[in-house]
Amino acid sequence: MALLKIERDGPVTTLTIDRAESMNPLGAPGDGDEFAAACAAINRDMECRVVILTGAGRAFSAGGDVKAMRDKTGTFGGTAPAISDGYRDNIHLMLRALYGLRVPVIAAVNGPAIGLGCDVACLADIRIASETAKFGVTFLKLGIIPGDGGTWILPRVIGMSRAAELFYTGDVIDAATAKEWGLVSRVVAPDALMDEARSLASRIAAMPPHSLRQSKMLLRQGSQISYDSALEMAANTQAMMHTTADHAEGIAALLEKRPAHFTGE
Repeated sequence: MALLKIERDGPVTTLTIDRAESMNPLGAPGDGDEFAAACAAINRDMECRVVILTGAGRAFSAGGDVKAMRDKTGTFGGTAPAISDGYRDNIHLMLRALYGLRVPVIAAVNGPAIGLGCDVACLADIRIASETAKFGVTFLKLGIIPGDGGTWILPRVIGMSRAAELFYTGDVIDAATAKEWGLVSRVVAPDALMDEARSLASRIAAMPPHSLRQSKMLLRQGSQISYDSALEMAANTQAMMHTTADHAEGIAALLEKRPAHFTGE
């Protein structure tokens, strides 16, 4: 069964995890390839400036398919080496593709985001939650560990102490707590979620596309390199941005007191 529903509205692409009848489980064979293909196409498309990631129905994603784990099928079947390869070649492929998106990603978390689903949401640059959203990394309750790299992802979002609390207890937190902890930036009524995400996406999409993609790259690199390295990367990237037509347009619009129109040139 296909995983993603892909919709394009001008410069905004919406990816919907589309297995609503089973709360959008992730990790079925082929999920990694489908995510990789979708994300590669987005990266090649300079007309796409923002991605919204959401779930169909009442959940964002309940995480890995527990029934497949029980039945030892698909990614979770076979010997231990085969399961390791299933993670590397499928689940990790999906996560690497999402993390490798060069445009900003807004996760519109419409309901429970649990386990792998929570970590997928945390790979987005910005998270907006419905009041019905819940977040948890409940791997230990199933006798497993975060096989999706969640121990690397979550502390970078909410800090080590709170990440450890969620991992070690398996607790599930509501949207209000998620906002207090910095896991999401805002909480809205369920029927306002996608309008809020689209409004934010529209404001982001109005920015110059090359500068937008480079800013995301610098933000990502900034958490992993020294300040001196960050300054060197900024100097080199900034020099390129100063030569673009969009930079000239931004200056002209500011001085002429009008909205800028960026074309990616």
